Amino acid sequence: MKTFAPKFLLASLLTLAACTVVPETGRRQIMLVSPTEEAQMGLQAFADVKSKEHVSTDPKYNAQVHRIGERIAASVGRELPNAQWEYVVLDSEEVNAFALPGGKVAVYTGLLKLVKSDDELACVMGHEIAHVTSRHGAERTSQNYIAQGAGELGALYMNYKNVDPQKQQLLMAGYGIAANVGALLPYSRLQESEADSIGLRFAAQAGYDPRAAVTFWQRMSEATAAKKDTGILAKFLSTHPPDAERIANLQSLVPKYLPVYEAAKQRYQ
Repeated sequence: MKTFAPKFLLASLLTLAACTVVPETGRRQIMLVSPTEEAQMGLQAFADVKSKEHVSTDPKYNAQVHRIGERIAASVGRELPNAQWEYVVLDSEEVNAFALPGGKVAVYTGLLKLVKSDDELACVMGHEIAHVTSRHGAERTSQNYIAQGAGELGALYMNYKNVDPQKQQLLMAGYGIAANVGALLPYSRLQESEADSIGLRFAAQAGYDPRAAVTFWQRMSEATAAKKDTGILAKFLSTHPPDAERIANLQSLVPKYLPVYEAAKQRYQ
């Protein structure tokens, strides 16, 4: 009989016990990845990216990313206490940025061409760093462990019951779709909204205008509108909230962080 992978069994047994809390929102999250494991994965992933992507030496872009990154790092402070901050600009038309555990941040030149100010870029970088401080990557990994573990348990049970192999395949395929659409994707959208809120705080504390997040996402939405499916099915299959919802949420958050920005910007003038 097929044996059950120990890590998946551990994930299933510890689902209720291994929980952490996102400080900003108080949301409880399942966590089966230790901070040490998470940091190691982040360092490896960052090294892989730098070895495979073309690192830009453009002085203007690099100065902008480092200037903003250092201010946001000071804003993050104790929320990422062991970070060894490193910023890299990747020469690609991809409109993207990401941050990894350990304080590793990458910004693509495609994004730098789209942003119109330091404030806009700070809101994007704050968002990406918020994913790290909230341990969203480790949370997704933990959820995948649990989903896979539940699938393995289901397969073992069907083998025990001598369920027809063809039927097993259909049931497992259905389970995979249900787990992804019903659990994993909604959590991904929740994490994006959470990172929007926390990222605005990081940017505002660093003296960057939180209103810039709205203008950036309005421009981003216009730039990518032709490529997006806006139907109801697309919403459920997306890892991110729909642009209109995201922009409305950011607009609602701006009044909360404007006083933070007004107080902080005095330090940088």
